[in-house]
Amino acid sequence: MEIRPPAVAGTFYEGTPERLAAQVAACVAENPVPESKERFIGAVVPHAGLMYSGHVAAAFYAAAELPRRFIILCPNHTGFGHFAAINRSGQWSTPLGNVAIDTPLADALMQQSHLLAEDSRAHAREHSLEVQLPFLQELLGDFTFVPICLGANRYDYCEEIGHAIAKVVAAAGEPVGILASSDLNHYEDQKTTLRKDQLAIDEVLKLDPRELWHVVEQFDISMCGFIPTTTMLIAAKQLGAKQATLLKHATSGDINGDYSHVVGYAAIVVV
Repeated sequence: MEIRPPAVAGTFYEGTPERLAAQVAACVAENPVPESKERFIGAVVPHAGLMYSGHVAAAFYAAAELPRRFIILCPNHTGFGHFAAINRSGQWSTPLGNVAIDTPLADALMQQSHLLAEDSRAHAREHSLEVQLPFLQELLGDFTFVPICLGANRYDYCEEIGHAIAKVVAAAGEPVGILASSDLNHYEDQKTTLRKDQLAIDEVLKLDPRELWHVVEQFDISMCGFIPTTTMLIAAKQLGAKQATLLKHATSGDINGDYSHVVGYAAIVVV
């Protein structure tokens, strides 16, 4: 069985089980305890180092009624591998243990979309999906997932993959969460970043994938995961999504005090 080793343990998050568990718990503790957990269709979660964006990601993970199966979409930061790379078998490892790929779900997705290709190269060094796993490991324990790394800058590809995801989730017979891993605007000052972030956030809250695509391009918003987010929204709408809610929005400047070059982070849940 192929096991993907962690690519960013000890850098993006703590490298030992004890320290990582404590780090996740600290991120969760920065958010209010919800009166009740909410079932969801999809979500947007950030993927910087947990010391920067973990408290924002935890705003979603702590508030959601988490299922036991996930499709996790991430951008391709490295440029390696296929433009729609899926892992269909094996396990991913973090300091908290191994997590199994949901092979039946992956196979069903590949049957629904000819764009998806089995390819480990795109995932080997990619951090943006890996950093989601410690939250799920700590809060859920036992779960399976399908990793999909997306790098094709074409809306029609997002449509095909989004529709495929919706068909597979609808036929799964049990809840499957769709997560889009994305940070927001990068490396501009706080005021500019908050303005650009809000433009993108507004379109996600409207459940409008096409307009999200448009504003990201029109206003030069360096939202690295806009392709996964667009794809998630297309799938969620086909599955009957009615509302999106912003749970938390922050920047790296809120952590390190440098507001001249910040990265934006948001947690958004789609129900």
